Amino acid sequence: MKHSYPTLEPLRFLLEMIHNRAMALPDFQRDFVWDPYATDELIESIISNYPAGTLLRIKNGQQLLFKPRAFEGAPELNGAKPAYLILDGQQRLTSLYQAFYGKGEHRYYLDLASLEKGKDLEDCAFYMKADEGERKYGTIELQAHSMVFPMERVFGGIGGFSGWQNQILRIRGADTSTILDLQERLTRLHNDWIKPIEEYDFPMVTLNEETSGPAVCMIFETLNRTGVKLSVYDLLTARFWPQDFNLRQKWEEALDEKPILEEFRIDPYYILQVIALLEPGADKDGKSRAPSIKRSAILEMKVEQARAGWNAAVNGLAEALSILRDDCGVLESGLLPYNTIVIPMGAVWATQKEVTGADVGASRVKILRWFWCSVFGQKYENAPNSQAEKDFAELQRWMKGGEPPESVSEFKLEVNLRQVKPRQRAVYRGVMALILQNGALDFHKRGKITSQLLADKRNPVDDHHIFPRTYLDKRAVSASLRDCIINRTFIDRITNRRLSKRAPSDYFTEIQTKQGEIETNETLRSHILPTGTQSPLLDDDFEKFLDWREQALLNIIRQKTKN
Repeated sequence: MKHSYPTLEPLRFLLEMIHNRAMALPDFQRDFVWDPYATDELIESIISNYPAGTLLRIKNGQQLLFKPRAFEGAPELNGAKPAYLILDGQQRLTSLYQAFYGKGEHRYYLDLASLEKGKDLEDCAFYMKADEGERKYGTIELQAHSMVFPMERVFGGIGGFSGWQNQILRIRGADTSTILDLQERLTRLHNDWIKPIEEYDFPMVTLNEETSGPAVCMIFETLNRTGVKLSVYDLLTARFWPQDFNLRQKWEEALDEKPILEEFRIDPYYILQVIALLEPGADKDGKSRAPSIKRSAILEMKVEQARAGWNAAVNGLAEALSILRDDCGVLESGLLPYNTIVIPMGAVWATQKEVTGADVGASRVKILRWFWCSVFGQKYENAPNSQAEKDFAELQRWMKGGEPPESVSEFKLEVNLRQVKPRQRAVYRGVMALILQNGALDFHKRGKITSQLLADKRNPVDDHHIFPRTYLDKRAVSASLRDCIINRTFIDRITNRRLSKRAPSDYFTEIQTKQGEIETNETLRSHILPTGTQSPLLDDDFEKFLDWREQALLNIIRQKTKN
């Protein structure tokens, strides 16, 4: 039996179906996650008539295979039964619906005046926060003055571009000659830049209503897709839903109960990987499998495994993140050296729930040492899934009194901190976390740097140069040394602006004058920076500073790894 048929579907009609509640999403689909930059890029691709991938939908028959929900920003279903459910293409269609119907947090525009002058499309297509766009281009008069076209008028406004064009002609057309000239220009702009959107077609694969759940999952796996791909988590959500185990609901409950999961932007797929370590299941012969977190193993997960391991996995992962935050200075997801490292850590901690008394502290000491050895030994650079499986088995053995993991017993500190820059993510983030774990104080207010300060939009604390970039450039210091981890710490925006091009001796003396010598030294020590009258910071001696701080950082790494 033929399950599907391909067609070309006009973008205009697809968005109308979304708006009219004739097309929706299955409830298990993830939330809309695209940032406005991705939407802007997609709009540019469509204007350029580039392929934007195939869409997949299923015809909604009498037997409801998936519970429907509206696209984000579209009218709620309120009992309406959509004719189709989009299975692949949610992110693309949501972004285009919001852009061309004026929904969501951002508004999208096309600078027609700049296009007329021959500027590149990528410089003329732009977006703004909705309230900012309303202030700048919210009336037809403002649009006429700037010759900026709001994309929401393409499909979401009355009369589309031609209706907008008529309004512009009435406002800017002083006489017949002006009107005719402007009309010709606008018609040319429409043909070149708007018409491609109006006439854009998406390749669509439509599954008929008789398509079974397993067949849908198989098609998910094999269809060539673009945009945000349907993940293994999405596939298992679809597979488990008819078996009364709603992974989407379970994940939402986990986020409510364990806010740290959301704070660290944990992918729900990690929960499934932790479950795979805790509940490996059995093979076809009924023999227990070796724990595996590879994609193929997760795809074979049974609903019984998910049920049995879900709570332990959620609790273990949340506890592991708490340890990283409280004991390791990993205050946010951007400081996590490796994402995969939380999987064996969460699984092992889940196995420690029966441990009591001083043994809890002993387990914590071991897992902390393993974490730092893994980070500075760069154990997760290659084949991270295999490393996680290996570490889980070896950590369990160690927790029970056996030999330590190989990543601990064979650890050698071989990193050259003078070569570590942001692109060396693991070691770089590991050192920055050590600085926070050392109790780094805010230079501006002298409060301890917290995740709240890191996220403060008014005066965010971020990773900046200690010897300012411009100061070093003028002294012909190489970019590699200038930008290395040794010359970085957490500095708030206000202080960083004050540092600007100044010599360290200048700005640190200023801080000392205002805050006091004892207090300034305390702040410097909290950032693992030299203090005292012989400090290279006060002598503006960059080479001596590098020597001093390199050794100080290496000593702390040795303490953490017990090397």
